[in-house]
Amino acid sequence: MKTEIENAIKVLASGGTLIYPTDTIWGLGCDATNETAVAKVFDLKQRSESKSLIILVDSISMLQQYISNIPDKIPSFLNKTKRPTTVIYNHPDGLARNVVASDNTVAVRIVQNEFCKALINKFGGPIVSTSANFSNEPSPARFDEIDPLLLKQVDYIVNLPAVESKNTASQIIKVGDLGEIEYIRK
Repeated sequence: MKTEIENAIKVLASGGTLIYPTDTIWGLGCDATNETAVAKVFDLKQRSESKSLIILVDSISMLQQYISNIPDKIPSFLNKTKRPTTVIYNHPDGLARNVVASDNTVAVRIVQNEFCKALINKFGGPIVSTSANFSNEPSPARFDEIDPLLLKQVDYIVNLPAVESKNTASQIIKVGDLGEIEYIRK
């Protein structure tokens, strides 16, 4: 796993794209602070930049570097839930412009997967996580479900094909104007 992390970091640092296992499904990613790399992800997926991407961080501490106003309810909610949870936050800072939605929000998940957590920690910054598929195609739970054409187009494929995902997308939440948790995707 150490070699795979080192190889992936080289690709991320050079503005490249990679396919890697996450705590939900196999992901397509890049450095979330590099606008050119993010544009490559949109191109690879054949996806409009008007559709948002999820960002992965390794901890609340890293999250605080990019989100200055984390609603009080979020840390305790995340500590209680067992399910991977993506949270929509307002007014991100320091991320590539093209990962921020037109309403100035961003979707971020504190990753639970051991490989991802180690990768992000060693990389020292957030990475993009979107399903490793072309837009409007099924999301790959297993490595062998990834379209071979997509595999040929990325800069690096993390060599952990036996890693199984949870075969489900994360739940997506945000905190409403009255402080209530709103479920965007359950």
